[in-house]
Amino acid sequence: MAHHQHTHNHSEKHLHASPHNQGRTFVLTIFLNVIYVAVEFTYGFLVNSTALIADAGHNVSDVLGLLLAWGAVILGRKRPSKRYTYGLRSTSILAALANAMLLLVACGAIALEAIHRFSQPPAIAGLTVSIVAAIGIVINGLSALLLMKGSRGDLNIRGAYLHMAADTAVSLAVVITGAAMLYTGWFWLDPAISLVIVVVIVIGTWDLLRESLQLALSAVPAQIDVQAIDAYLCQLEGVTDIHDLHIWGLSTTESALTVHLVMPDGHPGDAFMDEIVQTLEERFSVHHSTLQIELGTTDHECSLTLVKPVQHHHH
Repeated sequence: MAHHQHTHNHSEKHLHASPHNQGRTFVLTIFLNVIYVAVEFTYGFLVNSTALIADAGHNVSDVLGLLLAWGAVILGRKRPSKRYTYGLRSTSILAALANAMLLLVACGAIALEAIHRFSQPPAIAGLTVSIVAAIGIVINGLSALLLMKGSRGDLNIRGAYLHMAADTAVSLAVVITGAAMLYTGWFWLDPAISLVIVVVIVIGTWDLLRESLQLALSAVPAQIDVQAIDAYLCQLEGVTDIHDLHIWGLSTTESALTVHLVMPDGHPGDAFMDEIVQTLEERFSVHHSTLQIELGTTDHECSLTLVKPVQHHHH
């Protein structure tokens, strides 16, 4: 898994610019994959191959992943309401999380079946397995290409895209297994490759699970540099101290920040504030900032790091 350290501002803009294209992409990839899953399950069942069934299970989880990601893209565009003041952006975080958990469950089921089969592997039509999996390479490869464009700035779409890319590799492995069984008659290769597929899915999903869990727990998003933001705010003209700096993800692509700035000379004016907000967005990828200006006349201690004897301040 490549570790991504990206400034995703340009791709951000481009992502929001073409929501309809994105919707079309999702519909097309979902359609292709649903048909393929049906074919793969049927053949896996007919020729008794756990490898095909594992691959189909993997593809089902993809379709679900795509549906979740697509749903989250739609919900993420809903306008804020009185109750959901941030809109429904954070559904994308929940989708990524649900997606990861779902995959892990599917893995468990497939692994059990494969292990069970090692004792007496049934005879399997290797050629059929190879042909069906080869179709999968085409479909997954195509889906991955379609999703690649959107995957740069969005954890959610990246999740879907990574599945497609992994699937292409997995289908290739199944093709090779089918061919190998055809020539050698080693039918234990079938459950063996199923276990390999499971390992591939688990490794790929782990990252997604970790990142989406962090976002769900309001951790600072991976691409944001807290130290740099802290340093930037502290060096602002007229700012003697900052506290209560909080940064969290509103969705898989957007982040928010709140901070208290201590400015003894009083309110610096709206233009100054606007400039800070703009810099935070452009330079530090923070899309929603809320700044509170204080004169420093009372003793404000950050409400979450009370080291001094407790004094209650209602923020």
